[in-house]
Amino acid sequence: MLKLLIFTLFLSFTFLKANLLQETIDKAKEGSILKLSKGVYKGSILINKPLTIIGKEEGVIIDGEGEGTVVTIKSPYVTLKNLTIQGSGDKHENIDSGIKISDSKQSEISNCIIRDSLFGIDISTTNNSIFSNNYITSKKLDLGLRGDGVRLWYSNDNIITKNKLVKSRDMVVWYSHGNEISENFGEYNRYSLHFMYAGKNFVRNNTYQYNSVGIFFMYSKDTIATGNVVKSSLGTTGMGIGLKDVSNFTLKKNTVIYNAIGIYIDRSPFEPDTNNWIEENQILYNSEGIHFHSLSENNIIKGNYISGNIEDVVNDSRGARTYQNEIVGNYWDSYEGFDKNRDNIGDTPHKIYQYADQLWVYNPTVKFFYGSPVISLLNFLAKLAPFSEPIFLLQDEKPKLKKQGFNYDKKEQ
Repeated sequence: MLKLLIFTLFLSFTFLKANLLQETIDKAKEGSILKLSKGVYKGSILINKPLTIIGKEEGVIIDGEGEGTVVTIKSPYVTLKNLTIQGSGDKHENIDSGIKISDSKQSEISNCIIRDSLFGIDISTTNNSIFSNNYITSKKLDLGLRGDGVRLWYSNDNIITKNKLVKSRDMVVWYSHGNEISENFGEYNRYSLHFMYAGKNFVRNNTYQYNSVGIFFMYSKDTIATGNVVKSSLGTTGMGIGLKDVSNFTLKKNTVIYNAIGIYIDRSPFEPDTNNWIEENQILYNSEGIHFHSLSENNIIKGNYISGNIEDVVNDSRGARTYQNEIVGNYWDSYEGFDKNRDNIGDTPHKIYQYADQLWVYNPTVKFFYGSPVISLLNFLAKLAPFSEPIFLLQDEKPKLKKQGFNYDKKEQ
C-alpha cells in the first residue's frame, strides 16, 4: 500500500512538472489547430512554426510560474485566442513578458487575458498582424518598475484594436510605421500611448484616463490622431496630448479634458516648411489648454472648442514665437467681443497676452494654488492694471461665438 502511494505521488509530481503543451506543439504539423480544454498548462512555451492555439472555454491558463517569458513566438502565421497568460519573470533586462512575438507576419493575438506579467505583449519585427480585445495588466509594482503593456519595436502595418491596458507602464510604438491603433482603453498607466521615431500611424477613437500622460508623440511625422478622448491625466504635469519635434501631424476631433495640460507643443513642427494641423478638438477644463514650449511656429490651430480652462494658452519660453502660428476660427469662452452681424464670427480678433504677474508660468509649484481666491484676484488685478507691458502671445482673427460640430457629453454616453 505504501509503495502504491509513493508511486502515485511520483506520477502526480512528474505530470505537474512536465511541459506537455510544449511537447504537443513540437509534435504538431505546421498549420495545426490546437484546442485546449480548461486547465493550467505550464508556460515557457516556444512556437516556431505556423500554428493556432485556441482555448475552447474559459479557464485555459498558461502559467509561466514566475520565470522568463510565458509564450514566445518566432514564426509567421501564428494565432492565439481565448487564453489566459500569466506569471512571467520580473527581469527588465530580459523583457520578461506574457507574450513575446518576433520575426512574424500575419499573426493574431486576440481575446486573451495577460496578467501578473512584467511586460504584456512585446512585438518586434512583426508586420501585418492583429492584436485585439486583450486585457493586459502588469505585476503589482510601483508605476516606474512595471513593464510596458504593449511594446512595438520595428513593427509595421499592424492593427492594435479594442485592447484594455490597466495598471501597466506604457504602450510604446518605436521605429514602427503604418500601424492602426484604435478603440483601445488605458487606465492608471504612465504613458497610455508613446510614439518615438514612428511615422504614418493612425490613432483613432481610443480612450485614456487617470494616466500620467495620455498620448505623446516624439521625433515622428505623418501621423493622424482623431476621435480620441484623453481625460484626468494625473499630477501637476499630467498631459493630454503632447507633440515634441514632430512634423506633418493632424490632431482632429479629439477631446482633452480635466488634465493639467491639454495639448503640449514643443518645437513642433520640427522639419522646415512643414505644418501641424490641430483642428476641431475640444480642449476643456484643463489647468492649461494649450502649452507652448521652445520654438513652435507654423502650426494651424483651427476650429477648436476651447472652454473652461484656467489658462487657455501658456508660453513658458520667450522664444516660442506663438504669434507665428495660424490660429483662426476657434471658439474661446474667454472672448469678450461682439457679433453685430450675427455671422458667428467675432467683430474683433481674440487676443491673448501673458502678464508678468502670472508667477505660475515660470514657477510650477504655484500651480498648487490654481483656482484659489487669491490667485483669481491676482489674475484679475494683473489684467486690470498690469505692472508692466504684457507679452503678446497670439490672436485668433476670426473667433467663433458658438460651439459647433460635436458634443463631448453625447460621446460619453
